[in-house]
Amino acid sequence: MAKIKTAFTERLGIDLPILGFSHSTDVTAAISKAGGMGVYGIAHDPPDMVPSRLAAIRRKLGSQPLGIDIMMPKGMPESETLDSVQAGLPQRHVAFVDSLARKYSVPNATRKTFYNTVLRTPDYFEGQLQALLESDVELVAFGVGLTPDAVARLKSAGKVVGALIGSPHHFDAYRDVGLDFIVAQGSEAGAHTGSIGTMVLVPEIVQMAGDLPVLAAGGIGHGTQIAAALAMGAQGVWMGTSWLSTVEHAQGDHAIGDRLREKLFAAGSGDTRVTRGSSGKPQRQIRSAWTEEWESPEAPEPLKMPYQHALVGDLITAIEEHEVDPLLHSPAGQSVTWSKSLRSVAEIMKELGDQTLRGLDCIESIRRAP
Repeated sequence: MAKIKTAFTERLGIDLPILGFSHSTDVTAAISKAGGMGVYGIAHDPPDMVPSRLAAIRRKLGSQPLGIDIMMPKGMPESETLDSVQAGLPQRHVAFVDSLARKYSVPNATRKTFYNTVLRTPDYFEGQLQALLESDVELVAFGVGLTPDAVARLKSAGKVVGALIGSPHHFDAYRDVGLDFIVAQGSEAGAHTGSIGTMVLVPEIVQMAGDLPVLAAGGIGHGTQIAAALAMGAQGVWMGTSWLSTVEHAQGDHAIGDRLREKLFAAGSGDTRVTRGSSGKPQRQIRSAWTEEWESPEAPEPLKMPYQHALVGDLITAIEEHEVDPLLHSPAGQSVTWSKSLRSVAEIMKELGDQTLRGLDCIESIRRAP
């Protein structure tokens, strides 16, 4: 297997400059076992579930390094419940969601999931944070938002702490909070994303960051892109979409069904859309009737997080449970174009390493004109 070292990968004790984000414990463990660092996203795990999820990953990977992604968005309701929020939702929004269920003949949800049982609140995030402070995870990254207090507490517990950003002004806001690394995430990324392209954002943040390590994210799914990120001054990459179509993601927790996987295989780089229809924040997804409906003139303006989530949670749960084909969707970046068949995480990691070495060889072969 290829080994590609940077100062940051040496600090983490990994062989490849790849941090792989996933909501699957199986995928997360497999990335670390294949020479990178798996980063498990706990956004969908209530605080009392976090310890068991981390224990499940640790059983799979032993002493190899593990990262966690946590969200701490601002402006969440402090004294509301899911029931009280749903009781106060605007009638126009409720009617629109009901019309989608009728139009696509979506049966009622019978399962309880994160989407239809959880309201994001400060207490929810604090509970997750406390679970991480008591854990043995080596790295924690803030996917959305952070507080200086949370950063300080994690660092005091011996964690390597970083944050994802989508613009230079985000870096300015985080410059003095004591982070150990930054992930510069371009607009091509799946899930919550900004509006500046990866090729522009990464070198800009590298220049601003000085000695602070920067990882590149956004549309990265091929090793030549990793080589390009290293050439721009990044010390590694952060990837998510590539793992959605893996063998490991077809099983266990957060398993992806056959129909959704086929949509991923069929998608090209132009087949994603940014929508606020799922979470209330801009999120890049696979194009579907879901994204099209929320772009239609009849659609109301999506609500802010977590109110949009409270609005659509039952319907999203039902869509996934019953695999309602037109409305099936998933966060996915433009790198989905590289996902064309069911492969293992180890196979993808090996290919990425080999491609990166070829890309670096190509860079070294270029000679300056006299």
